[in-house]
Amino acid sequence: MNISLRLLRYVTAAADSGNVTEAARKLQVSQPSVSAAIAELEQMLGIAIFVRHHAKGVTLTPAGQKLIAEARLLLKHADEFSKSAESLGDTERGEVTVGCFPTLAACYMPAIMTDFSKRYPLIQLRLAEGDQERLLADVVNGRVELAFTFNHAVPQTLDSTVLMKLPFVVSLPADHRLAKAPDVSLHDLKDDPMIFFGDQLISGYIAQVFEAAGVSPVVQQRIVTFEVMRGLVARGHGYSVHVATPSSSTSYDGGKVVVKPIRDDVPKAEIACIAPGVQLMRPAVKLFADFLADALGQTVEKERQPMAVAAE
Repeated sequence: MNISLRLLRYVTAAADSGNVTEAARKLQVSQPSVSAAIAELEQMLGIAIFVRHHAKGVTLTPAGQKLIAEARLLLKHADEFSKSAESLGDTERGEVTVGCFPTLAACYMPAIMTDFSKRYPLIQLRLAEGDQERLLADVVNGRVELAFTFNHAVPQTLDSTVLMKLPFVVSLPADHRLAKAPDVSLHDLKDDPMIFFGDQLISGYIAQVFEAAGVSPVVQQRIVTFEVMRGLVARGHGYSVHVATPSSSTSYDGGKVVVKPIRDDVPKAEIACIAPGVQLMRPAVKLFADFLADALGQTVEKERQPMAVAAE
C-alpha cells in the first residue's frame, strides 16, 4: 500500500473544512479532485472516513478521526522535512558538521567560529573532534562533511586541499642542556629519550621528520594527549617533536617547557581541509571551507601561533 502525501493533504483539508468544496478552494484544486482523493483513500484502507451529509458537508467517522489525527502528525513531519531539505541548498542557512583534529580545533576554531557566525548567523557550525583515523573514516562515511586536520594518510577517494604548512618543533625541559640554544638538530638528541606524541597515523607523519634528518629516536613513551606529553617533558622524562609553539611554557602540573625550532632540513606539517571526493559540497559547506581557507591564510601571513598545534 502506497498512500501519497497528496491524498492525505486533500482528505485532511476536507476534515478541517467540514466541506469538500471549501477544502478544494483552500487547496486551489477542483472539487472533484478532493472527492476523488477521499474515495481513493477509503477504497485503499477499506474504511469510511467521512459521513456525507447532503448539502451540509462531511463529518469524520470514528475510524476517520483516528486516521486524520495520525495524518496531521505525518503531514507536519513532512513539512518540517521539506523545510530542512530546502535549507541544505541555502548558501547562508543550515547546519555544517566539521570534523577537527583536537589540537587544531583548540588553536584555531574558537576564533574562526566566532568570525564566521558574525558573518553568517544563520549557519550553525558543529564540531566533531577525533584523531586522524577517526576523522578520515567520518568523512568517508558521511558523519562529517569536511575535516580540518593533517594532510596525511588521506585516501585517494577524498579531496584534500592544503590550507597551510606548519614547522615541526622540539619541546625540551627548561633545564635541558640545549634549552638556551637558538635552535636544535635532531642529531643532538639522538641519544636522549623521546616522548613520541601522536596516534597511529600521525606517528607515521612524525617518523618522516626523523627519517629526513637521518636520526632514529630512542622512544621512551608513546603518548596521545598533548598536555600529558608536555608534563612528561617538563619533568625531564624526555623531549618531544610536534607542530608549532605553545603560548604558555607551563604544563598543567606547573612544570616548564621550552620549544625550539629544528635546524635540520625536515618537512613541514601540511594542514588541510578534507572532503568527500565523490559528492557535491553543499553551498553552506563550501562557504565555510572558503572562509576557513581565507582565515588560515591570514593567520599564516601574520605568523600568529596562539597555542600548540600538535599531532595528537
